[in-house]
Amino acid sequence: MASNSSKSPMLPVSEPARGDEGEKERLLKGDEKLFRGSAMTRRGANAAISYMACAVLLVMFNKAALSSYNFPCANVITLLQMISSCSFLYFLRRWKIINFTMGDSLMTSDSSSTFVPLKTLMHTLPLAVAYLLYMVVSVESVRGVNVPMYTTLRRTTVAFTMIMEYFLAGQKYTPPVVGSVGLIILGAFVAGARDLSFDFFGYAVVFLANITTAIYLATIARIGKSSGLNSFGLMWCNGVICGPLLLLWTFLRGDLETTINFPYLLSPGFLVVLCFSCILAFFLNYSIFLNTTLNSAVTQTICGNLKDLFTIGLGWILFGGLPFDFLNVFGQLLGFLGSGLYAYYKLVGK
Repeated sequence: MASNSSKSPMLPVSEPARGDEGEKERLLKGDEKLFRGSAMTRRGANAAISYMACAVLLVMFNKAALSSYNFPCANVITLLQMISSCSFLYFLRRWKIINFTMGDSLMTSDSSSTFVPLKTLMHTLPLAVAYLLYMVVSVESVRGVNVPMYTTLRRTTVAFTMIMEYFLAGQKYTPPVVGSVGLIILGAFVAGARDLSFDFFGYAVVFLANITTAIYLATIARIGKSSGLNSFGLMWCNGVICGPLLLLWTFLRGDLETTINFPYLLSPGFLVVLCFSCILAFFLNYSIFLNTTLNSAVTQTICGNLKDLFTIGLGWILFGGLPFDFLNVFGQLLGFLGSGLYAYYKLVGK
């Protein structure tokens, strides 16, 4: 049985369990630092890069569905993403390509329909609630503002994340890190100074998305590591708990009926956009869990700032909506400088 298990393809999940020091030491030797003195491993760097690639593409496809096709039901997109993620996880677990717990054998019996004990499922309930809020608000936040300003306002998430980590996990950061984060926030306000009076509701939804994102990332850092579940297990619990709730909510609001009557529902272009949105959401959620557990919630947020360069460029080219302005560009550069400084301090271990 051991030999069969060793031959099964295995995807990376997260850190080893805290109590298994020997296993952790073995993995640390194999998972080398980027360079001597670095606080980030190569595996952590790969997780960060994967997140940034998925995040850029997902924003583009969500924006296309909600703005280019004027699809009115953001909650339905979130529901489809959850259903797709749970389906992927179910078959990957059944085919023994992944497992849901740290240190669990791939040959473990699958007699439980949920793959996770009820007690563990209830332990992740706060994380699932935070995930549901994060998903619903984040998808809706793309609609009301143009892509460049959306990414600018989303950078302020890092401040909310640091506050939530301090209160939930007692996490403190060094002055260089705090200074780099302050530079990011300053850049966001400078970039948005010319446009801050535009569409108050859209801006309010984006800031609400920042708050829910901060709560979600901090909850991953706190509950995720204590649950005994790896990245896939946490994603499965989120889907099992949140899926039925979101389905009921979309039904009561009439979103399902609206979707059925949507004129572009069977359009090949719209279906392709939805398909890629669901696939990218799965990989994005996985990379968020992996990046947050391997690195930290603030590192995850900073990665969100670094990928903004590509999001802004593609958004400007594909969707437009914001004319060139020197103050805006200067603010963007300040934000990128702050993100780069944070990445440097993280790499050198400050």
